[in-house]
Amino acid sequence: MAKDKKKNKCAACFRQFNKLEHLVEHMRISYHSVHEPTCGICRKHCRSYESLREHLIGPLPKQECRDIFAYTGCKFCLKRIIGRFSNLGLRNNLGIIGGGARGPQVVALACKMVGGGSDGSLDLCARVCLMDEHESIIFHSYVKPPIPITNHRYETTGIRPEYLRDAMPMRQVQRRIQDFLCNGEPMWTIRPRGGRARILVGHGLDHDLESLQIEYRAEKIRYDIQTGIQDPYKDCVATMRLYMRMRSQVHKLQDYPLASEPQNRNNFASWRQSELERMTPEQMLEISRSDYYCWCLDSLYNP
Repeated sequence: MAKDKKKNKCAACFRQFNKLEHLVEHMRISYHSVHEPTCGICRKHCRSYESLREHLIGPLPKQECRDIFAYTGCKFCLKRIIGRFSNLGLRNNLGIIGGGARGPQVVALACKMVGGGSDGSLDLCARVCLMDEHESIIFHSYVKPPIPITNHRYETTGIRPEYLRDAMPMRQVQRRIQDFLCNGEPMWTIRPRGGRARILVGHGLDHDLESLQIEYRAEKIRYDIQTGIQDPYKDCVATMRLYMRMRSQVHKLQDYPLASEPQNRNNFASWRQSELERMTPEQMLEISRSDYYCWCLDSLYNP
């Protein structure tokens, strides 16, 4: 009986099933993959980083993993630390890179809003920052809104009226950022993978892009990260660091990594039930694919 239980144990999340067909059904709907957060000690796959945190340092962690992680793990990134941390330096190269040049392929965007309208509740972009994956500033400017400002919200924006007297008009900012993001590609030809158009990361991007009246393809947007910081440059730094950390994850290379791709749609088809039940749990995990796009794939398709 114990041997059967082991045979019916999921190779990813370690869940056990009484019957083999139940394990197959579990693999069919779980979408386990090499892209899931994984315990560096027992190799258990977790559905989210929050689940991994609970597994390692939560109120009811796995005892063995908790004890080892307490001495060798980082409670922030949830990884076992080997070697030493390297310092994260900042560069400050202010300037616009021409849209025709390839330049950085990942950029972070953040805006700060002042108030418009009779009660000052209408958000108007008055400051914008763009930076690359090395935290170098690409574009950082005050912006002159198209309608009068009725509340500068100085307590949170730090923006005074005199800062905007010679600011760049919003339409000019819009055009320059739009051209930079598209990088010479017409909007309707931008593809989710590859191409010249740049990947955009940030917090509240829907709101920022709307305030700038910029349209951009959703396939090239990676968001949304709350930072609670009011300086747009620091917002960019925070979002870019988080994005680059997720992008730099080293996962096993697969030709077709997504469950939605045509090559994977029959991996766990019902007509393969008998074949699947003859597989080991490890073999089933080998053909299982992710139901979400892991940002580590950006390093392959947008090097």
